[in-house]
Amino acid sequence: MTAYVTDVNQVKWTLPKLLACRLDYTAGTPCDSFWMRCVWDENNTTRPENWVSFTAEHEGRRVFTGVVDECEVSITNGGRLLEVSGRGMAALLLDNEALGQDYQTATQMDIIRDHVRPYGITVAPGASLPAVSRFSVATGNSEWSVVYEFARYYGGIAPRFDREGRLVLSGWDNSQERVVDDSSPVISLVRRDRRYGVLSQVLMRDRWSGAVETVYNTDFAASGGRARRVITMPAKSTYKAMRYSGQFQLDKSASELKRMEITVGQAFCAWPGELVTVQRSGLDWNGRYRAVQVTVGMDDKGCWSRMELAPPDFTV
Repeated sequence: MTAYVTDVNQVKWTLPKLLACRLDYTAGTPCDSFWMRCVWDENNTTRPENWVSFTAEHEGRRVFTGVVDECEVSITNGGRLLEVSGRGMAALLLDNEALGQDYQTATQMDIIRDHVRPYGITVAPGASLPAVSRFSVATGNSEWSVVYEFARYYGGIAPRFDREGRLVLSGWDNSQERVVDDSSPVISLVRRDRRYGVLSQVLMRDRWSGAVETVYNTDFAASGGRARRVITMPAKSTYKAMRYSGQFQLDKSASELKRMEITVGQAFCAWPGELVTVQRSGLDWNGRYRAVQVTVGMDDKGCWSRMELAPPDFTV
């Protein structure tokens, strides 16, 4: 893998040979991140404090695009070492506060124009979100919160960024499916069931009318789960919005109930959002999953990938 940084003057520099690295990819939340360590010669002409962006390529294809958050040069018995870390392009939306405003009707073009493009972010093809009447942007919210609310609550799409640094506003691509079978170089496999945080019931209450809409996670309740939340909605919320929000909260809380973590001795064996079929002999957890988070690393032990898998219909 080859890593590059670009400085404030838009000059691109190639980092020295990597000693270790870690790339964390998510399905949109939290933000992607990276960490690199390499040998640093005092004769280098570029200055780390001027670096603003980061890209990485593997076998001729882009595998990460992001921003530089921190650089550290240390002097050890083994010489000078450089460590660089940062986040994916979602960082630009997370770090910037949105200007509060109300849209009579907010379109996808409006949201991209006002809350995405000002930060130099492009949108991947395939986005087609419905317009939203009386869409409000609250003062103090991040630009990411605006994009997430518009895409997820109203369009049913989990916004995320691809390896090219483009904002993706379309559904999961199920055209490619990864397989982990007996021939895969599996290092470890962990199954986790976590009941904490899963909701059995959500009450959506209208602030002014007092109307209450209740939604249930019947499967979790039947297994002994007892956890209720009461959410007060603004007066302008419609019945449909109340019910969808309640169901969304149930689905999101249940998304971490069942997870599988597989570490494989290969780099870039899957990407978040991709389907992964597990077919291992003697394993009663076999089945189809979706990659939620993928970490790719390289160290003195070689290259590896750690995939966190969830049911295919998990909610981000």
